Amino acid sequence: MTSMVMKRSVIGTAIGVCASIAVADLVNPQYQPISETVSRYVNGNAGWLISAAILGMGLASALVHGLLRRVPGHRWGKWLLALWTVGVLVAGVFPADPPGQWSRPSTSEMTHGMAAWLAFASFPVAAVLLSRPLAARWVKGRQWLWGAAISSVLGTVALAVFLADVMDGPSLGIGAVPTLLGLVERLLIAVNLLWLALAAVAAAQHARPNGMIGS
Repeated sequence: MTSMVMKRSVIGTAIGVCASIAVADLVNPQYQPISETVSRYVNGNAGWLISAAILGMGLASALVHGLLRRVPGHRWGKWLLALWTVGVLVAGVFPADPPGQWSRPSTSEMTHGMAAWLAFASFPVAAVLLSRPLAARWVKGRQWLWGAAISSVLGTVALAVFLADVMDGPSLGIGAVPTLLGLVERLLIAVNLLWLALAAVAAAQHARPNGMIGS
């Protein structure tokens, strides 16, 4: 598979993941997307959309990792991106429990949760470490790369705060909405997908004979 095909596949898959999550939200009016995490929707209408979205995100990440082989850069960043990829794929294979079972998790839920958190914790560090070599390769997009990486860091911190709040009982909400955990997670997923798409574009740039990087 050529770098151009891989780049387009990453971008297309990222768009598909966002679309799948949006459709799942629409066809499950019994859930509140602002407060419920994405993975809970696997138990609702068209739950396969969520499984496909999570596995698609893992596939896009694997493609980006493949593209990064041609980019000299931070080895630890590449390892952490691989860790994120594995975590996402495992989270996609082991579905989450239905809403309202935070205190009585099944084995599948615990596996899903641990894999998801391993992934979420690894991604922002990988994005920060890898944004430097990628920005050097794609100068025009460096502000977008760094912006997405920093947003991922901030979003992950916010997600941890809201998740800890939910574990102890929802309180960080607005009005009738008990918590904004679902909204924060969706925004973080979108930011991470944006970084993956930008990283694919940067990694697919062609080096010119004089050492300059083509746009």
